[in-house]
Amino acid sequence: MKLSLSTDCNVSLPCTSFSQVNPFSPSSAPIIKIFSPLQRSILSLPSSNSTLISHHGTSGRRLYQIISASSGDSNQVYESPSKALRRILDSPGIHQGPACFDALSAKLIEQAGFGYCFTSGFSVSATRLGLPDVGLISYGEMVDQGRHITEAVSIPVIGDGDNGYGNAMNVKRTVRGYIRAGFAGIILEDQVSPKACGHTRNRKVVSREEAVMRIKAAIDARTESGSDIVIIARTDSRQAISFDEALWRSKAFADAGADVLFIDALASREEMKTFCDLSPFVPKMANMLEGGGKTPILNPIELEGIGYKLVAYPLSLIGVSIRAMQDALSAIRGGRVPPPASMPSFDEMKETLGFNSYYEEEKRYDTSVSQSQQGDFRSTQDGTDQRGQSRQNPIVEVITPEIYNNLTAYSSRGPFSGIWSRTLRIKVTGQDGSEKIDVRIPAGFLEGITNVVPALGGVNIKALLDDAAEEVGGKLLLDFSDRMGDRIQVFLE
Repeated sequence: MKLSLSTDCNVSLPCTSFSQVNPFSPSSAPIIKIFSPLQRSILSLPSSNSTLISHHGTSGRRLYQIISASSGDSNQVYESPSKALRRILDSPGIHQGPACFDALSAKLIEQAGFGYCFTSGFSVSATRLGLPDVGLISYGEMVDQGRHITEAVSIPVIGDGDNGYGNAMNVKRTVRGYIRAGFAGIILEDQVSPKACGHTRNRKVVSREEAVMRIKAAIDARTESGSDIVIIARTDSRQAISFDEALWRSKAFADAGADVLFIDALASREEMKTFCDLSPFVPKMANMLEGGGKTPILNPIELEGIGYKLVAYPLSLIGVSIRAMQDALSAIRGGRVPPPASMPSFDEMKETLGFNSYYEEEKRYDTSVSQSQQGDFRSTQDGTDQRGQSRQNPIVEVITPEIYNNLTAYSSRGPFSGIWSRTLRIKVTGQDGSEKIDVRIPAGFLEGITNVVPALGGVNIKALLDDAAEEVGGKLLLDFSDRMGDRIQVFLE
């Protein structure tokens, strides 16, 4: 059975508790997709009433379950991010991939319905270092950023591997690190070190032989790792040398085993068409550099007609983010706040970041309710345990008239002889105004008062009684709120 990630919107299972069908770890939040007819045809899904649930699995794998709404039958499939990306490459049409630069931008891409995304070295260098993409960012920083990104989403992510950060041996280490970080694919270019950003000046490339050897080293690293990461071979020789040189290198990369070919900074539609006609069975990638690059900006239909399979949009998210932050800062500096139309509401931000999902999942592990309902366990004389009531419903020992009379009969011998004829009224009112306790006990019967209201433990009620014993009429001795927010009042009557 063929499966894939959907690019349609997320939906919920109707009228069915997820716990009834969930075979996954409870800490993994499901992504439930419904497919369009075209996607069903591509993916060979069993029926129009089937649903795909996607989860993160172990070791960078995704776990998918197909559930048939009519029969309830399900099939589970584990697959790696690279397999999901290869499925996209094998499916008809052209596939758009915006470039992210951190976990949040990747989540937004996934939530928008895209089936995969890229990381942009330009954008990562800008957001992580605040520096231009001129070879200053390191392998370790790119891998660390990539790990955060791949852990945040379930769609395949293609990593920008720059020039492999050195020679062929460095390339092998880079590929292994990107595999461990969870990337589905890696873009490797033939620039010298330090590299230059695409579509900028001063780009230089290594020799043909070294460029091809980098791709061979990447494929060897993939094989040795037992991975299936997609190798995207990029050449910058169109701008550094010539268009013919770029074609030669692309053909050599394909012969070496590259999975996807990419020539950066092609200058015309004709050059793009000639490139796509090269090695026709190897997918081609286009780079639509927004804001004024050297390559013509074409729509997806035009790019597909030329022969492209993947198209990257490297600067859209970082570009609009820069402008939005500048506008917001201008507003704040002018004594205003950004207008509501320019930013999501706080509730929308919380939903985007997963607060609501977190709260729902948190409820499954909340112990405060169960602990408050457990109450106290008391051991009886025969060794068995009995469950007492909770603090909200304490045990109250009732003083019958006979016991009261017996106590008062010996009042002349007690330490509180002046107050045995008086009564203590203990009243507890909940936060909601409900009456929890309202009892009366002989004023001299103090030993067990904390059994009635534990919060009275440590209060010197005897001293309060001594002060009020000779007073005629009622008196409020205590009035306070305990840690639970209940109001506790003690009256001498």
